Amino acid sequence: MALYWLGVPVKVAGATGLRSHDSRRWQNQPHLSVSLAYLRDLFDYLHRQQIRFYRLSGQLAPYLTHPELPQFHGQIEECATDLAAIGDLARHYGIRLTMHPAFYIQLGSPDLTRVQRSIEELEAATRLMDAMGLDAQSVLVIHVGGEQSDKEASMGRFIQQMEQLPLNVRQRLALENDDRFMSAADVLRIHRHTGIRVVLDVLHHRCVNPTGLSLQQALAAALDSWPGDQQPKIHFSSPRTAVRQLVRSGRRTLVAPLPNQHSDFINPFEFIDLLRVARAAGLRPFDIMLEAKGKDLALLRLRAQIGQFAPELAEMIG
Repeated sequence: MALYWLGVPVKVAGATGLRSHDSRRWQNQPHLSVSLAYLRDLFDYLHRQQIRFYRLSGQLAPYLTHPELPQFHGQIEECATDLAAIGDLARHYGIRLTMHPAFYIQLGSPDLTRVQRSIEELEAATRLMDAMGLDAQSVLVIHVGGEQSDKEASMGRFIQQMEQLPLNVRQRLALENDDRFMSAADVLRIHRHTGIRVVLDVLHHRCVNPTGLSLQQALAAALDSWPGDQQPKIHFSSPRTAVRQLVRSGRRTLVAPLPNQHSDFINPFEFIDLLRVARAAGLRPFDIMLEAKGKDLALLRLRAQIGQFAPELAEMIG
């Protein structure tokens, strides 16, 4: 039985014509029912590729909470039967689901309007996942948000807002460390105040780690933030290394990649090292969302490379 399930976010690249959600503009009357029809085809593809972990689009129900477009606000109720059916299909295929709402979800922001908008989005996403009948392992992954100039104040606002959220929303949330601001140590501290589960992003941890927390320490602590009857989640990506060519005013400029940018594929040796660290430390099993531009192609390639370079781990990967 696999200990580590590999996942892909939102889009797939290995098949033509598969869409993650209805992305039409509001003038064309997009609808959640169309997104769910797309998801059925996408789940069929994931099942054929034996991919059992998937991140839903944060725009699955288009314009669901838009304050100036009330005609879109009732999509969850209008699609109650279809939502239950897509949840049943995910369970039938054994596909675990999560969602990562947009960057503007910031409970740590000093802007009360943004905070209120964030709460509305999280409540709507919770209703959507509840309507699919998803269990507690299907989390909404969020960032702290706020001002980099005052991290402590941002953390304090996040903790305060967490305490005000409805219970069903709090039970859906998981907190991720970011690549510029909130380190793994910071989100673990928030966990100790709120009980929110932590999703460790390995690349972000390498980018922001002022306390020098080792990868093993950060991973172990993040996994321990999850209840014993749930499978924790982490994010893994490799930093982009390819140079880009930009043409400005007829002149070609070479631009070096940034360390926090995702590569097209996963460095198999870094990934194998992570699994060996987890195995040597006796850490519990966890799901791994691969954030690579190659999407499912990156996952399938990594799976094959693990079999080539670390065959002793191959049976542990799902």
